[in-house]
Amino acid sequence: MSTLPAYLTIAADLRAAILSGELPAGAKLPSESGTWEHDSRHEQADERIAARLGVEPGAPVMRTSYRFLADGEPIQLSVSYEPLAVTQGTPVEWPEDSDIKGVVARMDTIGVRVDEVVERVSLRSATADEVEALNLPVRTFVHTIERTYTASGTPVETADIVLPGGRYDLVYRLPIE
Repeated sequence: MSTLPAYLTIAADLRAAILSGELPAGAKLPSESGTWEHDSRHEQADERIAARLGVEPGAPVMRTSYRFLADGEPIQLSVSYEPLAVTQGTPVEWPEDSDIKGVVARMDTIGVRVDEVVERVSLRSATADEVEALNLPVRTFVHTIERTYTASGTPVETADIVLPGGRYDLVYRLPIE
């Protein structure tokens, strides 16, 4: 694992490609090749997830865990929960079993219009599992994002997202009405 920050490594690679002529003027910049691993299953909401989804503890939910990779390297973890009262029996019940990806597009498919997302961003020490899953050094920090999508005030998905601290800037653009 390189000790240089990712942006310096990328800048050096681009500079070398430009100087060698491999990347001519006006050429499109290369992008990372992204993939993800996932596991979906039915579970019962614990108290924390039930509170975020506005359901009773023990209510059935779809739990999907993800590990996102860029060029084969892990870059993000996410665990999302959707109340099965919303998706059960629909074509989007199993989040990764359809060509339609993303919470907003999937919910639109079943007539549920997502109209708000709330994200709570924090910084904390990585857990041992996160260090292993993200190939991080021990005693490192991670950004955590607690995200909840709602439709007319009703939560339709909540997720816990983990990103390596120091690797990314978290930038938000919010329209002002």
